[in-house]
Amino acid sequence: MARVALVTGGSRGIGAAISKALKAAGYVVAANYAGNDEAAAKFTSETGIPTYKWDVGDFDACAAGIAAVEAAHGPIEILVNNAGITRDGMFHKMTKDQWSAVIRTNLDSLFNMTRPVWDGMRNRSFGRVIMISSINGQKGQMGQVNYSAAKAGDLGFVKALAQEGAAKGITVNAICPGYIGTEMVMAIDPKVLETRIIPQIPVGRLGTPEEIGRAVVFLASDEGGFITGSTLSVNGGQNMI
Repeated sequence: MARVALVTGGSRGIGAAISKALKAAGYVVAANYAGNDEAAAKFTSETGIPTYKWDVGDFDACAAGIAAVEAAHGPIEILVNNAGITRDGMFHKMTKDQWSAVIRTNLDSLFNMTRPVWDGMRNRSFGRVIMISSINGQKGQMGQVNYSAAKAGDLGFVKALAQEGAAKGITVNAICPGYIGTEMVMAIDPKVLETRIIPQIPVGRLGTPEEIGRAVVFLASDEGGFITGSTLSVNGGQNMI
C-alpha cells in the first residue's frame, strides 16, 4: 500500500512541485493550502491531488485538517512542512503584527502540524518529517529579521526532534532552498535579478521548484533512512555550509 504524504502550502510554487514529485514517486499525496481557493481548485483539476484548506498557524485547525486527511487517505507517514509567508521590512520599521504573523505561520506551524502526526509515526516505527527552511535562515537577510529568525528556528527544531525520532524509525530533516524561480521570485525586477541576485549564485542561474521536489522525494524515501537531523542546501553554491 502506498504511503501517504501531506504537504503544507502544497498547491502553489515550491509546494506544488513537491506535491507533484511525491505523487510521481508513487505516494498518495494531499496538499494543504491557506486561502487561494481558485489556485487550489486548478491544482487539483490538473494533478488529481486533493487539497485541504486550513490555517497552519492554528493548532486546532491543524489537528482537524490532519484528521480529515487521514480519514480519507490513511495514516500520514510523510509530512512536508512547506507553508510560509513573508512580511518584510527593516527592523526599525517592523511592527509586532509583521513579526507575529511570520513566526506564527513559519515556525509555530511546525509544532502545530508535526505534533498531531508524531504519535502515529512512533507507533508505526516509521516517519519522514521534512522542513522547507531557507538560505536566509542560514545566513540571515537584511529586511527579513522575522523570516530569517523563523527559518533558523526550523533548523533547531530539526536537530532536536531528529534525536527523539531516530530510535523510532523517524527521520527529521530540513531543505534550505536558495533563489528558486517561483512566481514570487520571477516578479522581481528583471534588472535586479540579472545584476544583483544571479551574480551571487555560482552556478549562474535560479533553481527550479522541481529541484526542490526531487530533494524531498529522496529524503522521504527508504533510501534516505540514514539521513536525519541534517540540512540539505539547494542553492547553487550561493551559501556553502
